[in-house]
Amino acid sequence: MNRIAAMLRLAAAVTLGLASAHALAVSAGQAAPNFSIADTQGKTVSLADYRGKYVVLEWTNPACPFVQRHYQSRNMPGLQQDWSARGVVWVSIDSTNRSSREFKTAAQLDTWMRMHGAAQTEVLVDAESATAKLYGAKTTPHMFVIDPEGRIIYAGAIDDKPWASPGETSKANNYVRAALVAATSGTAVDPANTTPYGCSIKY
Repeated sequence: MNRIAAMLRLAAAVTLGLASAHALAVSAGQAAPNFSIADTQGKTVSLADYRGKYVVLEWTNPACPFVQRHYQSRNMPGLQQDWSARGVVWVSIDSTNRSSREFKTAAQLDTWMRMHGAAQTEVLVDAESATAKLYGAKTTPHMFVIDPEGRIIYAGAIDDKPWASPGETSKANNYVRAALVAATSGTAVDPANTTPYGCSIKY
């Protein structure tokens, strides 16, 4: 466990630095850029399809230890299940470029998600990394919450514990949950922007 935590700490130090060095392309308060990407079943999905609903965008990569941590601890599937049941659209996007050795085909990605109990609305394959570039996504995970009017109300990390072990993840202040709770209860989202952490997206 200590070895895993040390690996996560090292990776986070690198990616936190990368995320800090470059401004996000989009942040809270801005309109969410529309996109159209194929899901793991080959169907084209557009953000515009979900106008009028809260939408969570989750950048993911099964090869990333941070993604593995959030799925193995049931943190990410739990959030997906809880908020999908409340009418929130949860979209997981794998923007690992097809040229990367970490690239997963639609079938491989679908299988991995099923094995880890994922409960999102859509799993999308951004094989050319175009949507990640559109949003300025830096890490996996990198999270965005979009309101029914199509405006970003939260952008950044999933929580405040970049170096936590899987067992400590439940103790984190989950920014995504807090943003959804605030927004759906009519209060301001605070913080609305944080620095994402995780593995760098393989553009």
